[in-house]
Amino acid sequence: MEGGRGSPWTRLPALILVLLACAVTTGEGRVVHVGEAHRRSMLANGLGSTPPMGWNSWNHFACDGNGEVVIRETADALVSTGLAAAGYRYVNLDDCWAEPERDAKGYLVANKKTFPHGIKALADYVHSKGLKLGIYSDAGYKTCAKAQPGSLGYEEKDAKTFASWGVDYLKYDNCNNGDLKPLQRYPDMSKALMKTGRPIYFSLCEWGDMHPAKWGAAYGNSWRTTDDIQDTWESMTSRADQNEVWAEYARPGGWNDPDMLEVGNGGMTNDEYIVHFSIWAISKVCHRLNCTLHSILYLCCSSDSIICIQAPLIIGCDVRHMSQNTYDILANKEVIAVNQDRLGIQGKKVRMQGSQELWAAPLTGYRMAVLLVNRHAKDDAEITVHWDDIGLPAGTTVEARDLWLHKTLDAMFTDKMAFNLTSHTARMFVLTPLKSQMN
Repeated sequence: MEGGRGSPWTRLPALILVLLACAVTTGEGRVVHVGEAHRRSMLANGLGSTPPMGWNSWNHFACDGNGEVVIRETADALVSTGLAAAGYRYVNLDDCWAEPERDAKGYLVANKKTFPHGIKALADYVHSKGLKLGIYSDAGYKTCAKAQPGSLGYEEKDAKTFASWGVDYLKYDNCNNGDLKPLQRYPDMSKALMKTGRPIYFSLCEWGDMHPAKWGAAYGNSWRTTDDIQDTWESMTSRADQNEVWAEYARPGGWNDPDMLEVGNGGMTNDEYIVHFSIWAISKVCHRLNCTLHSILYLCCSSDSIICIQAPLIIGCDVRHMSQNTYDILANKEVIAVNQDRLGIQGKKVRMQGSQELWAAPLTGYRMAVLLVNRHAKDDAEITVHWDDIGLPAGTTVEARDLWLHKTLDAMFTDKMAFNLTSHTARMFVLTPLKSQMN
């Protein structure tokens, strides 16, 4: 890989916004302090200090087969397979859960055939499993499938309904909106959710239409930066590219969303799904408050001064009937740990030459996550990791932990490392400097 090298983390404007906002959370649902400028924003709902992990019905089921039996069985499967223990806690309904029309009093009603016991009973069941329930609506007059009413003009009524049912997450889509701009629609639901008094994670599914990365933090916990993902290599890689552009706009309690995972739905090879999961996992950014900024890698801050903004990991396959290969990808604790790490500055592409890509993100404990990707359709590629590309000091010797082979390589590496990759594959490592060099 040839081309210019340099520090990959030279743009930190979001840190200024972190400091100005003074919005700090210590966990789901607990707000420590919120600045006046953000008092009425979704940054004050106490959610988003860690990235959401869970499951959504759309990518696999769409409108067909989406019902309370599937949702209950999915909740059961998340627990029984250990995926819930790995961090996947949200069970999210997508479109087509409601009756085509509101009732006589203007309330949304669960589809009587597919959700005969209603959403409140379903939420109670999901909560009994130690999980959280998400639901779907649209900032328009109809949802995208046109199967049920949207929430435009009914924001307060619907927000109160969701809260009364025990909903924990709202995905809010962008269809059939009467040609009204997003900023004429999304803030109303944001305010309505805040008024309910129930912490409800607010996902703005605006597709990147009016660059929501620039304004989404004032209203939601995450914002879609792309159109819907499809279960193809081309769609997946293009969503990754589009999402990375907006990395510097991440805010405390909110992050860019490149859409849900397609792992396990059958449109890509197992190797391509590994690339998919690896990119989504490393696409994260955290900022520390009260930090010394002269060294990005060797930041020295207290552990309770961290704000994390990370890409959501939302499963989109049928976890009740997934293959062992699919499970091994989704449950890879070492890769998930990179996504959930309490430091990581910015998981970004730091080098790109043709089809060869190098991603990197610093981690706690002076470690560095690196991801090598060969996007070429046919040819093998040798990809070299140079220490000055990823921010490691010259002369540093590291050991390399392979996160997909689950083993530490025998060789030690100084100043660079190189690996041969076949087409559409990835290698992911955590590099740890030798203890003798920590000082």
